[in-house]
Amino acid sequence: MCHMSACALLSYAAIAWLRVVPMQLVRSRVQLAKIAALSLVFCGSVVSGNVSLRYLPVSFNQAVGATTPFFTAVFAYIMTVKRESWVTYLTLVPVVTGVMIASGGEPSFHLFGFIMCIGATAARALKTVLQGILLSSEGEKLNSMNLLLYMAPIAVILLLPATIFMEDNVVGITIELAKKDSTIVWLLLFNSCLAYFVNLTNFLVTKHTSALTLQVLGNAKGAVAVVVSILIFRNPVSVTGMLGYTLTVIGVILYSESKKRNKP
Repeated sequence: MCHMSACALLSYAAIAWLRVVPMQLVRSRVQLAKIAALSLVFCGSVVSGNVSLRYLPVSFNQAVGATTPFFTAVFAYIMTVKRESWVTYLTLVPVVTGVMIASGGEPSFHLFGFIMCIGATAARALKTVLQGILLSSEGEKLNSMNLLLYMAPIAVILLLPATIFMEDNVVGITIELAKKDSTIVWLLLFNSCLAYFVNLTNFLVTKHTSALTLQVLGNAKGAVAVVVSILIFRNPVSVTGMLGYTLTVIGVILYSESKKRNKP
């Protein structure tokens, strides 16, 4: 909720005050419904992802997240009838297989956490396809900043009840933590501002490349997160798990090469 609040405020400041890009108006109820759907899917992915982290280590969470390109390819085909070359689809096999191997060799495997993580991954893929449609469809095209401007406040409204319901006395706890150490306030502000730039760059990458490319690029971040997670949290990782992670990374590299070669 903090992230989306920052996105709403910074988007408004950039458009209304700094005039980085011209303000675009929502043209129809259908367009507004699409933006609301994007916000709902986004919130679902974030909440499910955060819930899964209560049961699964970050390294395994990131490995499951690496299957997002598979879900993105499926949703893109269903919703936009956009086909990739057969070689590109073939490179997604090691990405998905790697996660299946890693889940089998994960010492800290938890079924409910795994289901939540898969749900978050599918929702993230659906969000990417939806934002691609909103950023590029003729007649309803919005630029990246304006899409974030309209999406973020709706997400805040959706996340507010979830925050109150799922996080008991969250405001009181935050105030108590701030009283003990004010550093947390600055960390939260910095983290929230960073979220604005993450979302903005996500939209820009989607607009100028494709929904599938964004998710495969995200897997490179995931591979780094796996290593950092193991180093910081010292969570146990089996040899099978490491083999699965490695296979997923190889799949990501192959996908990138396939996209390069298939460029017109």
